[in-house]
Amino acid sequence: MTARLCRADLHIHSLASDGTDGIAAILDHAERATELDVIAITDHERIDAAVAARTMARDRALRVEVVVGEEVTTLGGHLLALFIGERVRPLRTLRTTIAEIHEQGGLAIPAHPLVPYPLCAQGWVIRRLLADRDPRVRPDAIEAFNPTVFGRPWHGRVVRFAAEHDLATVGNSDAHEAAAVGTGWSTFPGRTADDLRAAILGHETRHHGSFHGTGGQVGTFGKQLRKYSRDARAVVRARVLRDGSGRDLGYPAGDQRPPRLDEEWTPIRPWDESPVPVEDERR
Repeated sequence: MTARLCRADLHIHSLASDGTDGIAAILDHAERATELDVIAITDHERIDAAVAARTMARDRALRVEVVVGEEVTTLGGHLLALFIGERVRPLRTLRTTIAEIHEQGGLAIPAHPLVPYPLCAQGWVIRRLLADRDPRVRPDAIEAFNPTVFGRPWHGRVVRFAAEHDLATVGNSDAHEAAAVGTGWSTFPGRTADDLRAAILGHETRHHGSFHGTGGQVGTFGKQLRKYSRDARAVVRARVLRDGSGRDLGYPAGDQRPPRLDEEWTPIRPWDESPVPVEDERR
């Protein structure tokens, strides 16, 4: 009997950056409405919601395993940093950023690449990195399927580029709302996040997904605008009242400053030294 290939979606945004749902809704959708085995929360320039999501998934014994990630803004385009333990600094070269991700044991994957837009890594940049004599600066894979307006028109070009340069490919949803999680995915042999990591490094992943319609993305943009309005009101209110609150980051006690996990929600178990820490919100 053929072993089942597992599924992963490694590009998901939450309320902590420009997503429109908190991690509870994301985890619930992934667990109940998809066949995903592994997801990564990859908020822009932060990892606190991802750390909280990993803790929640473990405490609830969910089927879905969470990888801590970040979508890093580099001078050469957006880059997915996966399997990381510390936030990666933005606005540096793609080469420097990939090297730093590798230094902390993570994987580096250009997001929605080859699109002629400043937020996307271009082919000539990726080719130069792949030819670099220093293996620390080479990307580990390429996001070959992205169902958004960034990914659809250039999908075929990215697939050909990956084949020409022997790059591992992944498919992701680039979800900005819970309902979109799992619309793009990778298949891999194994079941766990560690198996997925090995599959990426071994070029054993395959990309899949269905592209979004224009109407759906317009709806998501409307939700984002309403979120930004709520965020702005929350920040102003907190400054006026000086009550130690802030905008909703989408995880328990994430509206407090500094953000923290609710101790009642993350009890210290006998084999734990302390609750999983969450970073303070970045300025």
